Amino acid sequence: MTDPAQTLTHAHREPVDENIWLEDVHGEAQLAWVREQNARTEELLEIGDYPELEAQILEVMDSQDRIPMVTKRGDWYYNFWRDAANPKGLWRRTRWDSYVSESTEWEVLLDVDALAAEEGVEWVWGGAGFLRPADGTSWRRCMVRLSPDGGDAVAVREYDVEDRAFIAPDAGGFALPAAKGGVDWFDEDTLIVSSTLGEDAVTTSSYPRIVRKLARGGALDEAEIIFEVPADHLMASGGFDDTPGYERLLASDRISFFDVRHSIWWNDEWLEIPVPTDVDIDVHREWILFRPQRDWEMGGAVHAGGSLLAANFEAFLGGSTDLTVLFAPDEHTALQSWSWTRNHLLVNLLRDVSSQIRVLTPPSAGGGSTDDGAWSSEELDACPPLHLVESYAVDDEDPDAGDDYWLVATGFLTPTTLLRGSIGGGHAEVKRAPSFFDESRFAVSQHFAVSADGTRVPYFQVGPKDLERGSAPTQLSGYGGFEISRTPAYSGVVGRAWLERGGVYVVANIRGGGEYGPAWHQAALKENRHRAYEDFAAVARDLIRREVTSPEHLGCTGGSNGGLLVGNMLVHYPQLFGAISCGVPLLDMRRYTKLSAGTSWIAEYGDPDVPEQWEYIRTFSPYHLLRDGVDYPDTFIWTATSDDRVGPVQARKMAARMEAMGIPNVWYHEALEGGHAGASDNRQAAALQARSAAFLWRSLGR
Repeated sequence: MTDPAQTLTHAHREPVDENIWLEDVHGEAQLAWVREQNARTEELLEIGDYPELEAQILEVMDSQDRIPMVTKRGDWYYNFWRDAANPKGLWRRTRWDSYVSESTEWEVLLDVDALAAEEGVEWVWGGAGFLRPADGTSWRRCMVRLSPDGGDAVAVREYDVEDRAFIAPDAGGFALPAAKGGVDWFDEDTLIVSSTLGEDAVTTSSYPRIVRKLARGGALDEAEIIFEVPADHLMASGGFDDTPGYERLLASDRISFFDVRHSIWWNDEWLEIPVPTDVDIDVHREWILFRPQRDWEMGGAVHAGGSLLAANFEAFLGGSTDLTVLFAPDEHTALQSWSWTRNHLLVNLLRDVSSQIRVLTPPSAGGGSTDDGAWSSEELDACPPLHLVESYAVDDEDPDAGDDYWLVATGFLTPTTLLRGSIGGGHAEVKRAPSFFDESRFAVSQHFAVSADGTRVPYFQVGPKDLERGSAPTQLSGYGGFEISRTPAYSGVVGRAWLERGGVYVVANIRGGGEYGPAWHQAALKENRHRAYEDFAAVARDLIRREVTSPEHLGCTGGSNGGLLVGNMLVHYPQLFGAISCGVPLLDMRRYTKLSAGTSWIAEYGDPDVPEQWEYIRTFSPYHLLRDGVDYPDTFIWTATSDDRVGPVQARKMAARMEAMGIPNVWYHEALEGGHAGASDNRQAAALQARSAAFLWRSLGR
């Protein structure tokens, strides 16, 4: 392989970039180039059985039999729903008896399609945050979040769910235009606002720098500044814990993606919670939980990265170093998440990428704790092998159902099931998603590849029981970054668009992810990024070694950081693949910090403006590693104009350079809206999935 240093005339000189003109996201000439590329790609890919494929995928996404997942507030269960008749969606609610019935009756609160038509803005739903009612039951006022294009910037407006109407500013309602950031209720007449609106309000990472306390009727730029961070930090955020009896104002200075300082308003001033910046915290009633990312020495004990620890919150602020170990990782088991019920703590674990759930009970909960005052622990029997089962509280403040929990269970060949239970009382099925393909024809297995440094890397394989060895079109998917885990999950889209056509679907659990906790993630940071790519290539080689497929029938797909992953497969391991589908990707690692939210990821990749860091970053910058005379696999690059996180620029430039180099079989498509997801409704999402599947099948199934 050619030395990537040859892209530079001098080790630290700026590489030539003939496509920098494409960085004007909304320029007339640039969008004309996009439309020309889109038309070419649609003409080449949307042929043959493509309309049927897209229709089959859309049928899955619009199915009326999908589980309407809900959030409980008071006596109501809230849901956001998209289907063919409501592509932008309905925000709605129902009662429990109706929810569990054969035919749920929904009260529609907000029709986003109607709102978009009325206001002439392509609104995309972003969620709602309720004001806690004084009586604890009548949840009425909320702040609704709406994106004008599917990007991360959202407008927020006050809404009354009983009147089913926005509260206009001239009637005293809160309303803020679209910006990155967040809002939280402080009281009925005050919001805690972090926003990129206003002078000097934005960090170099494009996120809020200032937190304000906004009074009803006041102007944001005149609101009291209560917290701020340096502009070169990632962002500032603030929020109010409104738990009765434990009300407190909190703020965070996120220095980088993985380092944060937490503060609490304590005795009329900000008090920084005394933990290292790489220790995640969770405050709940009288407890504070800690999850260190690296080994943490406290009170003479060393706690492993990825542990879960607990302390009494006020005692800890007072100087106590008395920590209780709730979970300690081992080489097979990692902490993924946790959720508090009224009297217990649900802890979600992965053991070799299959779920385990433990129920922990603190001493203050009484009967469930041990005699010596320690926390008790028992396993929740709800997790079949090679499945993902996630547990979380229904409503920890409900006096009658405070220890109720949801279980969401899924597997590659197991349609998602929603169950509800109560700790100590078992659980029962509430709703089951439909089957969208004949799962009985297929089998799931887990395998381990050996990476270049000897590390065992797990991966899941889903394919026909009567697999024809060596020639099966195989789609290898991965991510490998930001401690995000790839876990078993049912997908009617994958079933219809890939498995039923005779394909094999593979998910690789490479380093950089969170499948084995923070150490698995940290093993592929910055100068060690190559380990994630070596892991992925090892899985590809193992599939070939096991005669599941062959290079000409093996494709890979990834989005965002996963787009960077498959971009590196393109330039470093082209001989292993017949096709690459690369979505909303990072690809130009020389300029990524200058594009969209790129600066926020320096902790993951490094800073290309620091010469010694560029020395290793350039070895995984696909845009700079393309070479003449290389037989590259077929390539499909897709993105969205409105993506304000990664942005469309890097994808554009990569496609343009490959085209200029005369590399054959390169396709490019850019959705004009949809944000980082690449789609703002089911129709767009179905088209996106269908194009990728059609491309891969065209290249690998021949």
